[in-house]
Amino acid sequence: MKILLLGPPGGGKGTQAKFLIDKLNIPQISTGDMLREHVKNETNLGIEAKEYMNSGQLVPDKVILGMMKVRLNQEDCKNGYILDGFPRTIPQSEGLDSLFLELNQSLDSVIVIEVNDDTIVNRMAGRRVHLPSGRVYHIQYNPPKIENIDDETGEKLIIRPDDEESTVRKRLEVYHSETSPLINYYESQNLVYKINGERDINIVSDSINEIINNL
Repeated sequence: MKILLLGPPGGGKGTQAKFLIDKLNIPQISTGDMLREHVKNETNLGIEAKEYMNSGQLVPDKVILGMMKVRLNQEDCKNGYILDGFPRTIPQSEGLDSLFLELNQSLDSVIVIEVNDDTIVNRMAGRRVHLPSGRVYHIQYNPPKIENIDDETGEKLIIRPDDEESTVRKRLEVYHSETSPLINYYESQNLVYKINGERDINIVSDSINEIINNL
């Protein structure tokens, strides 16, 4: 089962990916992980990517697609995989389709988790974090016993910069501008399934499983 999972930041995509990994026993393929691996192992692609990164440039699609080709040929991908964070643009989607032709592979589904922007802002802006331990609270769903104080240490909780409303809304703008064309692209291939991500995470998971079981 080869799945592309799309969803806004804070929309529950990571949680649902973990459920799918456990259910289907397939890997989640992240471009960030691939980049780090190639750079660390000093492969030809890693060396090329590092040159771009060191000069402050984005790593070109052709380099990422080269890494993707290596990754999709690995043993743990033989039963499928979940794509995460790639493709993000139409040219990347077209490049991925060309790679699939070369590898005689294709996507089985593009699952889009839909969540209203205000819901995302509420979810993320309500997070409070105890940095030393990584403990995460939420002022509405999982509040600390004392407001803004870690339950275990009594130390102050913080709002991460990424969770501040202005930052979240900017990230959502980018998501919508990048993702809407992608959804249209894959809808033309009859691959898109939309899920209401505002419901309980287990109900969302059941909806995704129903789609997969019927493919």
